[in-house]
Amino acid sequence: MEVCYLFGLLFVALTAGTSGDDGQVTFLSELSSKPAQKLSKYGWYGNVRLQRFHIPEETAVARWLFSVTKGHSFHCGQHNVTIHIRWGAPPVINPTGLVFPNATLWSPCLSLSLPVTSQSSATFNLTDPAPGDWYVAAHLPEDDGRIEQKGFPSCSYFFQPQLSIRRAVDTPVLQQGTVLTQTAAPDRPARLKLYVPEFSSSVSVSVANCSSGEAAGSGNCSLLLRLGSASLQQGPLTVNCSGISCSASLSNPPWDTWLRVVVESSQVDRNVTFSVASSHTVGCKPKSTGLKADDDLKKLNGSSTSTGNSSVVTDAATLSNQSAALGTPLPASACVWSIPVLYEEVDALSLRFTPVSGPNISVTDARPTLLTYPLHTQATGGTLNLQLTLNTTNATLGNSSSVVACLSPWAPVLELNHSQPCRTALFGGYGVAVNNSVPKAVVRLPFPQSTTWYLTLQLTCNSSSCGNTSVVSVVPEVFISACVEDCGPYGECRLLRSFSYLYAACDCKAGWNGWGCTDDSTAQSYSRQLTSTLLLTLSNLFFLPAIVVAVNRLYITEASVYLFTMFFSTFYHACDQPGVAVLCIMEYDALQYCDFLGSICSIWVTILCMARVRATAKYTLFMLGALLIAMSLQLDRKGLWNLLGPILCAIMFMVITWVYQGVRRRHCYPPSWQRWVLYLIPGALCALVGVCLYIFAETEDNYYYTHSLWHALVATCVVFLLPPKDKDREVLGWSRGFSWSWSWRPRVCGYTLCQSSKDELYTVT
Repeated sequence: MEVCYLFGLLFVALTAGTSGDDGQVTFLSELSSKPAQKLSKYGWYGNVRLQRFHIPEETAVARWLFSVTKGHSFHCGQHNVTIHIRWGAPPVINPTGLVFPNATLWSPCLSLSLPVTSQSSATFNLTDPAPGDWYVAAHLPEDDGRIEQKGFPSCSYFFQPQLSIRRAVDTPVLQQGTVLTQTAAPDRPARLKLYVPEFSSSVSVSVANCSSGEAAGSGNCSLLLRLGSASLQQGPLTVNCSGISCSASLSNPPWDTWLRVVVESSQVDRNVTFSVASSHTVGCKPKSTGLKADDDLKKLNGSSTSTGNSSVVTDAATLSNQSAALGTPLPASACVWSIPVLYEEVDALSLRFTPVSGPNISVTDARPTLLTYPLHTQATGGTLNLQLTLNTTNATLGNSSSVVACLSPWAPVLELNHSQPCRTALFGGYGVAVNNSVPKAVVRLPFPQSTTWYLTLQLTCNSSSCGNTSVVSVVPEVFISACVEDCGPYGECRLLRSFSYLYAACDCKAGWNGWGCTDDSTAQSYSRQLTSTLLLTLSNLFFLPAIVVAVNRLYITEASVYLFTMFFSTFYHACDQPGVAVLCIMEYDALQYCDFLGSICSIWVTILCMARVRATAKYTLFMLGALLIAMSLQLDRKGLWNLLGPILCAIMFMVITWVYQGVRRRHCYPPSWQRWVLYLIPGALCALVGVCLYIFAETEDNYYYTHSLWHALVATCVVFLLPPKDKDREVLGWSRGFSWSWSWRPRVCGYTLCQSSKDELYTVT
């Protein structure tokens, strides 16, 4: 299960009655836990362990417990586990201080560091957290580049987060025009909520008639009034009330949501009673479209796109000219021009937003143009892209004119000018501008928050009026992509998954780094990439001597396996290169599988050939081993025991046969000391050094020459370890296939004289 919810029905009766302690609010306790996951050293975002928690509405307190345990008992030293927390979307992190792509904006999230030796835990408390999805990401320090073989013992750490919350179930609702009487204590604040409808321009909450028992006439209640929730990046609006009344207001509050109101008392051991009321103002609404949807459907089908665009531009120009001629402000019903947007899902983490009226949007100086982009949770794992392009074919902007745009979450900014910042009451926005000198502007937001985003456009001029140019056309392109510019030429966009949640990140190569693989501080040069490719591919030519020796000694099956390994290892490493020096003759997965299969089978047939068993047994073991190796590689291709298992089994079988021959002959086997000194010992040393390099010495930086040395050592050890040719190779049947000489044997009385030969299959010279 994704989340194990342990709903403890712990009804904490904190209040009762109209004059209760805590405004008659009842709290419930809810617990959630995630399974432990193995941590990885940070190299890219795919090494991060991401967990998602959901905090419901009206949560008063959230408490996370982060536990890290070590997987092995041997000493690994102390490591720092870094934990990142963000609300609304996965955290955008940069632990190595790399460069982000151009026009990519991000804000740091909350980060915690947890030192770990064997087992450690830490807690994080958050009061009045924002409702919705919260994301927790954890990783070990930066990767040192060492390549760890799968299945080999190493230091491992497991991370498990747990969440405990206290949620209010009967929070009083503040309605406009209604006054509520509440009581706040130092340890039990009064909790309320109010609904902010769409198109609200301001919200205010006022506290009056404050009294506190013995000090009822003192005129100082010392209340703390908070509006909003805590989201780590943005906090609530806080007002200190020192008299018997105070108020707090928000301009551009978040739309279509519940707003939390908390009133606390700072007086020790004293309850404070007060009355509270709220109000909201709707300053601007778009013109109503009515209930008929025929026009929108026609625009959606493209049958009246040009007509719709031209009529819209004409209406805007007419309305602007009429307003300028009359010298009066625009009516409330026409203070903003809202354009419907088509929401289209293209692929996983790929969304496209298209204005129904067409790509060109008319922008005036008299009123803002508003476009709405709803982002669901499934879209937060990608990148939100905004490309604003000025269309200069219909109208030309003056030197002092520009089109200002503001992209903001939760609520739009409906007053755009050079002095007005692009932000709302509780959340910041992202502002851009286009003009004649800068006709295109781009903004990229990795992992955008799950909410409704608003794009506001308006024509602004430095002078009092824009003159003849009062309507211009722009092309706003808003879309969700998996990665920033598909990670460029030196990266690959990977789709990642945390249980049912999908997100994407760039896996960079050839020394390039960063969120979009644009940081070239450690990038490999073309000569380095070419050298790496040539070393890893040409080092497989060391198998040519092994093939020649095998053919010369009539080990044709073994030679075919070596040829297979050399071919696929060469082209696998030519396709596996991280840079531009790449050559793939078939799919990468097929090349990798054939390379691994050929490498292990080469070792398997070589050791079995050294065992010097009869042909039937040897070729049966060849086929059986190849089938088992193919099966194990399909199950776990990079497992260490896929390499060591066949090697150990073959060595054990060879030792058994050699011991048997030594006991039967009453002599050490193989009997020749030259065979041991000149062939077996050097071959075994080459194999041992190669295996040690493969398991212990390979890193990301030295891979191209250590792995090339592994190729050379493995191929060289085959030349040393292959046994000499059998004296009676014709008995095995191979010499007949390659000898074209004719032999004649005399016939006596109709019978052919048989050539007497004695099988000496186990003689080694």
